[in-house]
Amino acid sequence: MADLDNKEQTELDQADMEDVEEVEEEETGEDSKARQLTVQMMQNPQILAALQERLDGLVGSPSGYMESLPRVVKRRVNALKNLQVKCAHIEAKFYEEVHELERKYAALYQPLYDKRSDIIKAAYEPTEEECEWKQPEEEDTLSSELKEKAKVEEEKKDEEKEDPKGIPEFWLTVFKNVDLLSEMLQEHDEPILKHLQDIKVKFSDAGQPMSFTLEFHFEQNDFFSNTVLTKTYKMRSEPDESDPFSFDGPEIMGCTGCTIDWTKGKNVTLKTIKKKQKHKGRGTVRTVTKTVPNDSFFNFFSPPEVPETGELDEDSEAILAADFEIGHFIREHIVPRAVLYFTGEAIEDDDDDYDEEGEEADDEEGEEEADEENDPDYDPKKDANPPAECKQQ
Repeated sequence: MADLDNKEQTELDQADMEDVEEVEEEETGEDSKARQLTVQMMQNPQILAALQERLDGLVGSPSGYMESLPRVVKRRVNALKNLQVKCAHIEAKFYEEVHELERKYAALYQPLYDKRSDIIKAAYEPTEEECEWKQPEEEDTLSSELKEKAKVEEEKKDEEKEDPKGIPEFWLTVFKNVDLLSEMLQEHDEPILKHLQDIKVKFSDAGQPMSFTLEFHFEQNDFFSNTVLTKTYKMRSEPDESDPFSFDGPEIMGCTGCTIDWTKGKNVTLKTIKKKQKHKGRGTVRTVTKTVPNDSFFNFFSPPEVPETGELDEDSEAILAADFEIGHFIREHIVPRAVLYFTGEAIEDDDDDYDEEGEEADDEEGEEEADEENDPDYDPKKDANPPAECKQQ
């Protein structure tokens, strides 16, 4: 009797397995159709554009959850939002104090930056002790004999060459090494930037509206009479009354350039073009000379003016957005770490960090896939709708 029961149970188990297999095959077929549909959509830019437009329209739209809450709960949520506004105002004060700390430490950095400038422009010759640089141990792989030989050969080459003063083309090299800045450079800008001796950051005085000024110091040259070109960025560290929840630290509200006193015929921000015009009646042709704007790094000192209404056309908005990014980058990265951008080490560090993160992500993804495949309880259908991420606002 027991054997009969076991036989019946086995037959039932097999029947259940067949049902499961049939269901899995049906679901696999549906998944296959879904993948085919996805591929077709990805290959059709019109469908993608329409889908993206639809998704963009959903961004920020209410989910309906808040509307479904009881009135007493909505009132409490409003109380939380009022607390959030107060938090934003406290955060604004925090950034104001950070700005004061920046002013304080800028004064401590400045003597070092001044000495850097003196070395670059040959106003100061560093001592042997100051010039001694010990490579990190992991890079110190050459034997002392090989290093001494390399030093002798380098000194021999130096004797054959004319001794340059300071560090020639220091800032021009920095600009050419940084993609964000090199994109602005034109060939006709380079002879001018060879005369750039220093870039300084000056913060607004205590009690004054928050701002910083970039000062570009030039030696005497044939292109313009200015010794310093300036660019001032005005900032605001307070929540917008109309949208207080958008506050995310100080933001640049506008910038002011300076007038460059160009030597006649040396203004690289303008170019002269010749156009031929034909007279409609007589049919005669004349050549007209016209001056038009020219691409140049020095347009950086002539940003678009923001009207009182604050409304700009798309081109001006794009120019100002790029301008703010460049000004912030020069202040935060270029000035403090100029020598590392000159040698390329800062750029290599950035690239290494990016590659390592990418490799780690790839490795983790590969490990997750392997674990999932080896897990007998893994159900691929559960990944179709993963839980939403918690994002800090």
